[in-house]
Amino acid sequence: MAKGDYKIRIFSALEVANICGVVNQTAINWIRNSYLKAFTTPGGQYRVYAEDLMEFLESRGMRIPDELAEQFREDVEWEKALIIDDDRMFNDLIKEVIQAEFPAFSILQAFDGFDAGRMLLEKRPGFVIMDIDLPGIDGHALCKRIKEEAVFGKPFIIAVTGMNAQEERDKILAEGADAFFPKPFEFKAFTNTIHELYKRIQP
Repeated sequence: MAKGDYKIRIFSALEVANICGVVNQTAINWIRNSYLKAFTTPGGQYRVYAEDLMEFLESRGMRIPDELAEQFREDVEWEKALIIDDDRMFNDLIKEVIQAEFPAFSILQAFDGFDAGRMLLEKRPGFVIMDIDLPGIDGHALCKRIKEEAVFGKPFIIAVTGMNAQEERDKILAEGADAFFPKPFEFKAFTNTIHELYKRIQP
């Protein structure tokens, strides 16, 4: 997994064992058997990236410790937005709309599922504007994954689509999206929604 430009937390095998409630040797065995991704220091000690530990815990249905989940929530950059849409003209238009209304925001663009997944993990956007109907990827499954897996930090999701509005709206909101807009939509209502969501994370 790529490591991004946010704060990186690394755990020793003993720390992993303590987090998971097992003895040190069990954590070492997980690493040696390639169940848990790790690297070795020049001194021969195992080290595990926080996001790799998070993926290991989630894949086995183990409880995510509060301190580990909190780190990922804190690492989200709330003034960073990721637009996921394969329609390049629409993607560019949304970027211009957000930049005009929120000049302090950093705007990222993804045009396929591969870039979307990479940027979600590496760039830690606080806002995700995503088309549900993406080629080669299930937008509904992606929405649920972003919201359910703490590794993504629980960003706000604004779903957009050109498909059956009411049916898609009900489904995507039930899957965790924070807002929904059928294409085409009024940009003022769109930016007002971002304002309202942004207020939720203000101290």
